[in-house]
This record gives sequence, structure tokens and C-alpha cells, in this order.
Amino acid sequence: MELIIIIIILAIYSFLILQLVFGFEKIKTFSPDDKLPKTAFTIIVPFRNEEKNLPRLLESFSNLDYPHHLIEIIMVDDFSKDKSERVYINWRMQNNDIDTTLLENLKLTNSPKKDAISRAMPIAKHDWIITTDADCVVKRNWLKVIDNYIQNHDVEMIASSVIYKTKNNWFHIFQQLDMLSLQGTTIGSFGIQKPFMCNGANFIYTKRLFNELGGFSGNDKISSGDDVFLLQKAVIKYPEKVHYLKNNQATVKTKPENDLFKFFMQRVRWAAKTTGYKSGYAQFLAIIVFLMNLSLVLGCWLMVVGKIDLEIFLVIFLIKYLIDFLLINKANAFLQKKKLIIPLASSIIYPFYAVIVGIYSLVGKFSWKGRFYKK
Repeated sequence: MELIIIIIILAIYSFLILQLVFGFEKIKTFSPDDKLPKTAFTIIVPFRNEEKNLPRLLESFSNLDYPHHLIEIIMVDDFSKDKSERVYINWRMQNNDIDTTLLENLKLTNSPKKDAISRAMPIAKHDWIITTDADCVVKRNWLKVIDNYIQNHDVEMIASSVIYKTKNNWFHIFQQLDMLSLQGTTIGSFGIQKPFMCNGANFIYTKRLFNELGGFSGNDKISSGDDVFLLQKAVIKYPEKVHYLKNNQATVKTKPENDLFKFFMQRVRWAAKTTGYKSGYAQFLAIIVFLMNLSLVLGCWLMVVGKIDLEIFLVIFLIKYLIDFLLINKANAFLQKKKLIIPLASSIIYPFYAVIVGIYSLVGKFSWKGRFYKK
């Protein structure tokens, strides 16, 4: 009976992931034309205790190949206790041709990041808003590609890709594989016209749409999800105006965690928002992914007690491994253009990691940036 249940879950899981692989192919890589830049952007960057990361982000802003008079940057300090503000002020003095503003955050909800974006929105001078994170680096043509996409499409919200800049160690590679699976899922879901996921480190939308959707109202008590909940609200109201921009020059790079506890807390924070999804497809996919990983964990025990043969368990594991590889390899070919080998150790550890994160996100507390949050 246990084996039959696992096989059914595997069949559903395989169908859903293969559907995402198909969807990934349907999103074509965008090729910009030679239109002159004309879109004015307000870039909003919430930050807290980021003095080590801000210099790289701010330098990448300075290096943008885009008319500076079309750029506004609003930095929102979420009660930093380090020298982040001084880093910003020093950069501002050296880049006075870029319109920048520094705000202090206001604690209004259980989500500091949503508070920060909401704090910046009323003073944003331009209709097109871009959110990114303080530990990111943007590419030189980032805004140029986004502007060109806007000029060529009737769109009011754009999701685009985020990837880790990793070192050659197993922990970073594990995180990169995890991120690639998320990016593959994101692009695939757009391809099958069921978008439900994006990343706030590279998220673009109009101020008009943000206000019409009521901003973050309805999920402002959930500590994360400034990106996915807003996306899901937009998809319900204007599905044809929510797009994915697939172009490597529009990709934002961020840093993986070096601390295991911080990594675990980050993933718990991400997983905690899934219970607030408005998309039935997203909820079903999340449940099946969890059940698939739980099946492998329980399958190990069933194999030990002799209820499942080793050969059968290995076939189930191999099928999941190959299905996952198809999606992750698609994302890798687009984002990294490197030869991809999924380490066997990562594939063995991942089901245990996913189950622990999933269960803990439902019942436990988590910390982030020195603060503790309840589910």
C-alpha cells in the first residue's frame, strides 16, 4: 500500500515538473532592438545592516549604461545598526548626477520589507518601480534591457531572474542548485500561463498598478512575500499584463549564505509564505513537491524495515533525480551557461532538507536580520 501511494505521488510530481519544463521552453529569450531608452525608473532598495554589501550594489548602479536623468534611487534604511548609512552617503557624494533619496523605515506591519517599499512608494517620482536587495549586483545593461522590453510590450508587471554568485564549495553549489530549481519553476509557470512566483530582488511594476491592487494589503502581516503575493494579485486582475523577461543581461546576481543557520532561516522564511498563496495551482504544486520529498524520506525507512526493496527505491529516486535534472538544466543553460552536474550528495540530502524546512515553516519561529518572527 505504501509503495502504491509513493508511485502515485511520483507520477503526479513527474507530470507537474515536466509541464514546467515544457513551459520553460515556451518563454522565448527576449532580443532587444535599437530603440533609444525612454522609460524612467525608480529603484527601491530596502536595507538593514548591509555595510559590507552596499558598496558592490551602489557601484553597479554607478556603472549602469542608462541615462542618469531617467534613474531615481530610493534607499530605505530599516533601522541599521552598522555603517550602512555612511556607505550610502559617501557613494552619493561621489555620484551627485543620480537622483537619490535616503529614508528611514516605518514599522507598520510584521513585514519590514513591505513597510520599506510602501514607505518609498508615495515619494517615487517615476511610474515604473524596480525593487532589488542590498546584497545584489546588477549588470551594466540591466535597465536598458528592461526599458526595451517595456517599449515593445503592453505590460505593467515584469518578473526577471536572480542567480547566486558562488564560490567553488559544496554549500554554495547546493544553494545554487536550489536557486536554479526556483528560477526554473518561475519561468516554467509563466510558460504554462500559471505564474505564481517571482523574486523581489528583480521585480518591476508600475506605481499605478501597485496602488490599484492596494499594495500589500491582505498579506501585510506575513513577514515575507513582498514579491509573490503582489504578483498573484496582479495575475488575478490583469494576467495579460504580467510578463517574464527572459534575457541574461536582465539577471541580477546575489550572494549565497555562508552560515548554515542563516541559510536554514532564509529558506524557512521563504517556505512560510506558501500557505498564503492565492493560486490553487501553486498550493497544489507545493503540496506535491513536499509529499514527493517526504516519500523519499519515508521510503528510506520502509526500505530499512523491509517493506520496499532496495532496487525499487533506487528506481523511484532515479526517476525523481532525472525529472529534476531536466528542469534545473534548463535554468542552468539560460542563467549560467555552464556544464551542469547535480552532485549525488545534494540529491540525497535535499529531500531531508526540504521536509525539515517545510514542517518547521508551519510550526516554528524564524529569525532574519536580527529579528524573530512567528508563522
